[in-house]
Amino acid sequence: MAKTSAVERNRKRERLAARHAAKRARLKAVARDTSKPVEERFQAQLKLAQLPRNSAPSRIRNRCEITGRPRGFYRKLRMSRIALRELASAGFVPGMIKSSW
Repeated sequence: MAKTSAVERNRKRERLAARHAAKRARLKAVARDTSKPVEERFQAQLKLAQLPRNSAPSRIRNRCEITGRPRGFYRKLRMSRIALRELASAGFVPGMIKSSW
């Protein structure tokens, strides 16, 4: 089980990213638009830098929904390899069996 503080910090980042997503996208579009004057693009870049760092989507860490584990994460299943193995061993994942040879 991951530390509760780390999981909560990541949830806070997800909330911040969702809250600032529209503003961030609008400012990025202005900053990348080469038809706009340089001063306007620079001002957009400065406003983008004033947004909270944790509101950037790249700061969100993929974590297991069950255990909060940050490593060994399967994106498609939104869980770690260990949680997946435990669920498969308990018979909760149809078609998945433990390999043995």
